[in-house]
Amino acid sequence: MISKEHKKHSDIARPSLGNFGRNEFAIVGTTCSNIKVLADAVIKKIAAKHKCAYIDADHKDQNAVMYTQQAFLEYTDKISYKEFRYSNELDRFQYHQLFNETDLILVNGNHNEAAKQIVVIDKVKEASLLKRIDQLKNVQLILLNDNVDGIFDFVKEAVPQWQSISVLSLNETDNIIAFLEKQMEQSIPVLNGLVLAGGKSVRMGFDKSIIEWHGKEQRDFMADTLKEICDNVFISCRSDQQQEINSYKTIADTFTGLGPYGAILSAFRENPDAAWLVTASDLPLLDKATLQYLKDYRNVSAVATTFESPHDGLPEPLITIWEPKAYPILLSFLAQGYSCPRKVLRNNNVEIIKAQHPQKLMNVNTEDELIKAKELLQTKISAF
Repeated sequence: MISKEHKKHSDIARPSLGNFGRNEFAIVGTTCSNIKVLADAVIKKIAAKHKCAYIDADHKDQNAVMYTQQAFLEYTDKISYKEFRYSNELDRFQYHQLFNETDLILVNGNHNEAAKQIVVIDKVKEASLLKRIDQLKNVQLILLNDNVDGIFDFVKEAVPQWQSISVLSLNETDNIIAFLEKQMEQSIPVLNGLVLAGGKSVRMGFDKSIIEWHGKEQRDFMADTLKEICDNVFISCRSDQQQEINSYKTIADTFTGLGPYGAILSAFRENPDAAWLVTASDLPLLDKATLQYLKDYRNVSAVATTFESPHDGLPEPLITIWEPKAYPILLSFLAQGYSCPRKVLRNNNVEIIKAQHPQKLMNVNTEDELIKAKELLQTKISAF
């Protein structure tokens, strides 16, 4: 009898994270002051566009630190910034939560490791770098200090592909910044499309996703539209619907009973590294131009990019680009008892834009709205 290997846990796609988060670089090989100066210069230049983080260690005398020693967690409102003091050691899971929204993480490699490395060749710290040579597993950039003529031999041995790695002077701040910005640009998440078609259309009385507004079932028409601007397109549905949908790949709801919220979470569960352009299937006036406009104004640094609803001025969660950093936030809201995607948008850093033609955001939930939508579509066809 052949026994199958027993798995205790389900296979779930994991996001591509380093020790702290996405796009992390440990700067190693020079003094802590040089690392801090470089990190400050980079962050100052790009902070307006990107959320940056810097990780270091405090060399001050611990006896000089004044706070409540017995407190597990201490929070202080410093007016210009907020300060938390946590008495326990943090693990990588907690770091991932804390640094979830950052676009770039610079790490003092003299104290912490990171998924990628920027190696500084500095005569003063040659012996120190040799001790840390095992950390150089994914070197992306080499910087030369003024006191060296070239790359140390032991670095060349440890990094076989060193000749293909960009080499700059430690003083070339603008070029270093340009390199990091290019790295972030190359790591922008792919944009997948998701058509929500798993609802039961209780108010309408029949499945809205199969209404043929444009000569085909609306869920297929919406998927066809998304296909023109997204890398991959999926139709979100209930598990009992999957056999009847053959036109596109489907993602069955695995967070059941949560409506659109569960559909979005199910998509992220399928691919947590992708951004998801989510559209409902009850938007007969929504077209490619409107979705392209949303994509053009996509802010990858935000949690999401969405339209302002023409009805109440609030964010429109079902015509939204949800970035990968939204996934843990959606889960955290669910853990607190909330399953409203609009509430997530209203309480996080999102990019909200006004639609060029707000009427195109109209959704259809009732027969009265269905009649109105038909009239508007007919008017549009007549005008054309």
